Amino acid sequence: MSTNVSAIETPQSAAPAWTETLHEWVTTVDHKRLGILYILYGLGFLVMAGIEALIIRIQLMHAHSSFVSPQVFNRMFTMHGTTMIFFVVMPILFGFANYLVPLMIGARDMAFPRLNAFSFWLTALGGLLLYFSFLGGNGLYGAGNAPDVGWWAYAPLGAKAFSPGHSTGYWTIALLVSGFGSVGTAINIIATVLCMRCPGMHLGRMPLLAWLNFVMSGMVLIAITPLTAAQMMLLVDRYLGGHFFDTQAGGSATLWMHFFWIFGHPEVYILVIPAFAFMSEIIPVFSRKPIFGYPVMVGATVGIGFISMSVWAHHMFTVGMNSYANSFFAITTMAVGVPTGIKIFNWLGTMWGGRIQFKTPMLFSIGFLFQFLIAGLTGIIQSSVPVDWQLSLSYFVVAHFHYVIVGGILFAVFAAFYYWYPKFTGRMFSERLGKWHFWLFVIGFHMTFDVMHVPGILGMPRRIYTYEPRPGWETLNLIVTIGAFIQAAAILLFVYNLVVSYWKGAKAGNDPWDAWTLEWSVSSPPPAYNFATIPVVASRRPLWDQKHPEDPDSRYE
Repeated sequence: MSTNVSAIETPQSAAPAWTETLHEWVTTVDHKRLGILYILYGLGFLVMAGIEALIIRIQLMHAHSSFVSPQVFNRMFTMHGTTMIFFVVMPILFGFANYLVPLMIGARDMAFPRLNAFSFWLTALGGLLLYFSFLGGNGLYGAGNAPDVGWWAYAPLGAKAFSPGHSTGYWTIALLVSGFGSVGTAINIIATVLCMRCPGMHLGRMPLLAWLNFVMSGMVLIAITPLTAAQMMLLVDRYLGGHFFDTQAGGSATLWMHFFWIFGHPEVYILVIPAFAFMSEIIPVFSRKPIFGYPVMVGATVGIGFISMSVWAHHMFTVGMNSYANSFFAITTMAVGVPTGIKIFNWLGTMWGGRIQFKTPMLFSIGFLFQFLIAGLTGIIQSSVPVDWQLSLSYFVVAHFHYVIVGGILFAVFAAFYYWYPKFTGRMFSERLGKWHFWLFVIGFHMTFDVMHVPGILGMPRRIYTYEPRPGWETLNLIVTIGAFIQAAAILLFVYNLVVSYWKGAKAGNDPWDAWTLEWSVSSPPPAYNFATIPVVASRRPLWDQKHPEDPDSRYE
């Protein structure tokens, strides 16, 4: 009896060795794998930033606490802020854009796959350089330390005399390198949207997620430039004897603030516009209605992109600008709320009269709408120069900023995770654990950041290591800290849900949500080539047209 040796499946042929799998992922240029790498990278740093936040909150839980030293406290809030903005939120949002934009516009990959991989590894290197400062901040042969200059590094804190060693140098190089990665990704998204759309998908039929990421990428190209210039000037000041920001040698500390916030405030919208994109895809599907006012949504996004570039100095009302500058930036700060408000009305108009399904992605979307509205209102409050003068250096601003980043952007990111998780993995998550995650996180969030407004109004300054036991401060800070730990528990539950569902979740199928954009028309997860045949579309809801040709509302322009 002869045996067909080639038919015998060895363990090596059944499953590739882990080294081969690792090599495939490290060398990949597939936009889907790179998107997942971005997301996993961001989740890893979310854990690091969360630990740093808990250390900060434990220190401030009681008056005159000595849980950590002042130096460690400054390092923790510097690393927490820098990590969350540059190495958590941005990579996760870029990851979703990488994964979804080509699928949604009917393309097989990004316009420049190798540039895509190069951009990811630059971003990854930036984060690793930042955290290497813990080891090499004072040189490899000295005691390492992380930077302690705040995530904004106001002059003269970034000067060599105020931050000796190399920790601030690591901070500067890390942001410089990751900035080049962000620019590469932005160029790729713009080129992909403009040049890779499938037949029939003109700009008026393009999914809003692709539209909003297109606008976000244009903003990245403009906003990263001044930050890069400022980082280079800071390196010259620290290592080559320059004096750009050294006031004792004729430089200007205010110049650093202008350079930083020309990037820093548009950066808030760079982060929140992709969150808007998630809402614009998730809310219609779970309301069972097309998006209300598609052209207005696009116009409002473009308006936000333009106006947000002229808002930066509302962070500088307390610096002592003249009345003309204060008036201009107060007006633009109020004006940027108009297109943002239009978007909220559009989402509410989409939900109005719809058959709303309260699945986990929709719960997080509703949480986003409520909390981002509050964040916007407190932002408008601070557009008033006299009010901002009182609140700018208090914990009120910390609460407002976290209402935007956590209550807005992070809630939208969680909604996106739950919505597209079946497409990424081919498995459904646990709806029960997802709702536990939502309610725990909502409770913890409001315990932390609602209450945090109050000590700010009572005069508690931010950027402080400890405080006097003034009436109410200690109790309020204790509540804030308890809320932070509840949020941490909710995030651990979220990670557990993702991991366990990957192995044990029910099979998702191609389209578990009965959606209408093209990514749901292919298998879950999608094949390497995305589409066997490039699709041709005739409306904004191409998959819905295929599934429901009898529905007269499925075709519209």
